[in-house]
Amino acid sequence: MNYTETIAYLYARLPVFHRIGAAALKPGLQNITALCEALGNPQQQFKSIHIAGTNGKGSTSHLLAAVLQSAGYKVGLHTSPHLKSLTERFKINGQLAPESMVVDFVAQHRALIENIEPSFFEITVAMAFDYFARERVDIAVIEVGLGGRLDSTNILQPELSVITNISFDHTDLLGDTLPKIAFEKAGIIKVDTPVVVSETHPETAQVFRQKAQATNAPIDFAEDFYQVVHSQLAQGRREVTVCHTLTHSTTTYHLDLMGQYQLKNLLGVLQSVDVLRQMGHAIADEALRDGLAHCTRLTSFKGRWQVLQQNPTVVADVAHNPAGLAENVGQLAQYPYRQLHLVLGFAKDKDIVSILRLFPTDARFYFCSFDLPRAMSIEELVYISEQQNLSSSFYRDVNEALIAARLQATADDFIYVGGSTFVVAEVEEV
Repeated sequence: MNYTETIAYLYARLPVFHRIGAAALKPGLQNITALCEALGNPQQQFKSIHIAGTNGKGSTSHLLAAVLQSAGYKVGLHTSPHLKSLTERFKINGQLAPESMVVDFVAQHRALIENIEPSFFEITVAMAFDYFARERVDIAVIEVGLGGRLDSTNILQPELSVITNISFDHTDLLGDTLPKIAFEKAGIIKVDTPVVVSETHPETAQVFRQKAQATNAPIDFAEDFYQVVHSQLAQGRREVTVCHTLTHSTTTYHLDLMGQYQLKNLLGVLQSVDVLRQMGHAIADEALRDGLAHCTRLTSFKGRWQVLQQNPTVVADVAHNPAGLAENVGQLAQYPYRQLHLVLGFAKDKDIVSILRLFPTDARFYFCSFDLPRAMSIEELVYISEQQNLSSSFYRDVNEALIAARLQATADDFIYVGGSTFVVAEVEEV
């Protein structure tokens, strides 16, 4: 099979969460354990950092990978879902895995796949571990797919665990309260393994403390060590001044990830770097600055407050739950624009009414669908839009909607594209 045929085989053979949602999940670690044992337990052959959270885990993963790469390490990076190509899930020093890696892995292990019958995500996790082991990475940054406790990535024994943020998403799978969701995320905390929590929340902090105490895991809440004292957008960068609460020293960093929400991720990254340094990893201040300043180039990162053009400003962002989208709405309010145009599509398992109430009602809405079974249909979007009395138009896909928004917009308008990772994935320019 060639690459296209291999991908078609995997999609046809294995249940895929990003296509069909919760029905694709195979809870528990039995399948990934069996897969990795058959592969010689590759996850034990490299050092790793394990990252969970509701929002921010993708950005944190890429930022840490960029910093480590700048420090001279050979860095594996496994994240999900992908935007354009499955190979985005397997990066080494920012380079996507070759398509031949996927083809060869499936060809070599087809009998194993058909015997174990894993989910699509489980086989991609095993593929990542195998690839990083064969390529002898110095360290791999591994993002949790969903939750933590029962996530396939959780057979790792990492050097450091990071939990970025807890908010409401996938409540049908992870629980309908913040402490319940935190319990699932806390499942990545391992015995005697340091853990950094990027954002402190009164409802979840004790959940993490209790799990850390039970596992003898040193725990740091990043906000106890670092505070943002100033932030602004300047010359295509987010300029952030941070104060270290113990030394009272201040440092200014320039991030090429410009989202306002990156301020929370940054604190977790800074404390994670401090913990890694304490463990003996050589990460110079210059490498830290360089990694933060050039994350998108170093890691081929896309879809986070990604500016597609100016005059009018067009930004695409993959935020897809109320907490993430509320951060973006807050950032939109910082921009001077004449008219706001919102190109939006959603997965049908999201609370769309709550999400739409976050956006300014005087915006113009351009609703679209995307080419997955999980997509909310145009018919549903029409109904909800009418109920909310929004100024709306409707399109088959995001590119058609974006063309319409550009035709309506003037040079001093703002066009925001998002609502779902899968909407952004189908934007031709991303």
